[in-house]
Amino acid sequence: MTIHPSFSARLAILTLCAATAMGCSAQTVKASDSASVDLDARLAQAQADPKLAQTLFATGAKVATFCANCHGASGNSTNPTIPNLAAQHPTFLLLQIRKFADGTRRNEFMEGLIKALSSDEKVGLALYYSAQTLPTKPSPNPALAAIGKDLFSKNCFRCHGDKGLGSDKFARIAGQQPEYLKLTLQRYKNGGGIRMDPLMAANTRLLSNADMDALVAYVSSLSANPQ
Repeated sequence: MTIHPSFSARLAILTLCAATAMGCSAQTVKASDSASVDLDARLAQAQADPKLAQTLFATGAKVATFCANCHGASGNSTNPTIPNLAAQHPTFLLLQIRKFADGTRRNEFMEGLIKALSSDEKVGLALYYSAQTLPTKPSPNPALAAIGKDLFSKNCFRCHGDKGLGSDKFARIAGQQPEYLKLTLQRYKNGGGIRMDPLMAANTRLLSNADMDALVAYVSSLSANPQ
C-alpha cells in the first residue's frame, strides 16, 4: 500500500523548493490521486454540488497561501512579470494546470509545483482564484490606451471577448499585469518554445513594440470583474 504525504508535508517540500528555487522537479512529491482524473468533470461535479464546491474552495484557499509567494494574496500579483490569477475562468485555469503538468507550457518551477498537487487541490485552486476580484487600474496614458482599444477591436476581441474577459478556452486578459502582458506578446511573436500558439503567433507577427505598448495600456486598464 502506498502512503501518500499529507498536504502539510507536501507544502513543506514546496516551501523548501521555493526557498532554493533549484531542483524542484527532482523533489516533486507524487500527487495523492491518479493522473487520469478528469479535472473538468470534477469541476463540473463541484459546480453542481454546492457542498462539494465549498469543500474544494476551502482546499484551494489553503493551497493558495503558498501560491501567494508569487501570485500575491487572492491572486493579485505584486510582481509585474508574474500574472494575476484572480477572476480568471476556472476551466481556463485548469487547462493551464494541465499544460504545466504535461510540459506543453514550460516553466520548470511551475511544472514541479503542479505535479505535487492532488486533483481536488487543483480544482480547488481554480474555484478559489476564479471567485476573487481584481482591482481596476485606470491607464496612466489614456491617449495610448485609446490607440490600444482600436488595435484590440481589430485583433483580440474574437477570442478574448470585447471586454477582455476571456472564456473557458481563452484567457481573461482584462486587468492583467502590464509587464506580463508585454512579455507574453513578445514571446508569442518571437516563438522559441516558452509560449507557442499558432493563432497568437499569427496575431502578433505584425505588431510593433509601439503597438504592443498601446495594447497593454488598454487591456491592463479594463475591469476584470464582470459587471
